[in-house]
Amino acid sequence: MNENQHSHGEQGRREVVVGIGPVSIQDIVDVARHDAPVRISDDALEAIAETSARIRELAGFERPVYGVSTGFGALATRHIPQNMRRQLQRSLIRSHAAGSGPEVEREVIRALMLLRLSTLATGRTGVRPEVAQAYAGMLSAGITPVVHEYGSLGCSGDLAPLAHCALAVIGEGPVRTRDGELTTSAEALSEAGLEPVELAEKEGLALINGTDGMLGQLVLAISDLDRLMRLADLAAAMSVEGQLGTDRVFQADLQALRPHPGQAASAANMSAILADSGIVFSHKGDDCTYVQDAYSLRCSPQVAGAARDTIEHARMVAGRELASAVDNPVVTLDGRVESNGNFHGAPVAYVLDFLAIAVADTASISERRTDRFLDAARNRGLPPFLADDAGVDSGHMIAQYTQAAVVSELKRLANPASVDSIPSSAMQEDHVSMGWSAARKLRKAIDGLTRVLAIEILTAARGIDLREPEASPATARVIAAIRESGVQGPGTDRFLAPEIESVVQLVSSGALLDAVESVTGRLQ
Repeated sequence: MNENQHSHGEQGRREVVVGIGPVSIQDIVDVARHDAPVRISDDALEAIAETSARIRELAGFERPVYGVSTGFGALATRHIPQNMRRQLQRSLIRSHAAGSGPEVEREVIRALMLLRLSTLATGRTGVRPEVAQAYAGMLSAGITPVVHEYGSLGCSGDLAPLAHCALAVIGEGPVRTRDGELTTSAEALSEAGLEPVELAEKEGLALINGTDGMLGQLVLAISDLDRLMRLADLAAAMSVEGQLGTDRVFQADLQALRPHPGQAASAANMSAILADSGIVFSHKGDDCTYVQDAYSLRCSPQVAGAARDTIEHARMVAGRELASAVDNPVVTLDGRVESNGNFHGAPVAYVLDFLAIAVADTASISERRTDRFLDAARNRGLPPFLADDAGVDSGHMIAQYTQAAVVSELKRLANPASVDSIPSSAMQEDHVSMGWSAARKLRKAIDGLTRVLAIEILTAARGIDLREPEASPATARVIAAIRESGVQGPGTDRFLAPEIESVVQLVSSGALLDAVESVTGRLQ
């Protein structure tokens, strides 16, 4: 088996089989978010064993080999005697497990552990099979090492986060069980019937030299954004409908004049959502005096489409990275052990920053559409702030403030991390990617976009309810889902924060996407 395959374990859970080839985005999501068990393929175990034997051979050479019989980084010139090498590996892991700050989310840690295991399974790192099996065992048992927010500069990979995971593999440091209980690694491994690993030559280094933390977060972000971009099209379509906009600008032949694929997909989605809308039809006649809609309505596919195309570029980079064996030194196919620079996180860091820009702009145009709903001078006949009794009631006035606050934060998060570099390791590591930092801020940005879109959808639903003609079947189904969640329709002012949070949950869970796609079919 040369590529990763999927099977089902004894209890029916999807099992992810890690082979010599790359794991998929779905594999990572299933392990990170759905606790899928993990197994290593037989051919990967064979490749691991063959390369491990080569490392054991090199360990006996008198000539120093970096990472096998020397120190690391700025200390690479020191030759380490054989009787000190196992201590060297333990010392490496303990000293590099130097993170600080809040705990990183469980799904991120599981993703980075799976990705490190995937690199080990290529057979290019020189670890023994039992080291790789230790990662598979911990993932399947739901044991998650405690990893901290700060510590990675994104070059020599995500050193500190990966070292905290390796620390757990050798039976040291804190972990959380599947139920979230904080305990020691030694206790958790024992209860799961697993043994801690005593690391041999090169193995400690192989466990911490990788872009797995930033890559795992990139993959999870791509998965989230695939859903959120379809919801951005839903929000935009509802705003067009509720503000008496036209759907003619979304026609396929107009989009084809500027053939960006993301733009075409976004426009097609909006057309599908607006199909058979009584509201849109009500102002299509010759007596309609509106010449054209504002940019935030008319240009929604252009902005969302550019974001989609940026996601596709990020997906391409992620695919290349998933197919990589990132380690230093690496064991080549002909058995050489070579130092290299493949651990540098620049390719991943750049696209993480690109996505943060796309997220911020998608949220920005969403907030502008929401604001138009609330301004009686621009909302085409709706009450000020969609209030029941404007002046007595404030309607959705402050919901837009909340949106604006989030959008302002997203603009700050869009500032790139990858243009920064702080030299480290006595100037041996004198240019770093800051990819971990780019990944951390992107996760915050995606949460912000979720909230911004939820507020637009909540506001659009209220605006559409205030119109007399019938909404499109797709929009009507979405509004019904919102009302079924306990969010009331138009009326006097009430406690608004729980209603916002309710729609945030509908967006996050995929329930609103399911609602619209139950009418339109799967959106693009």
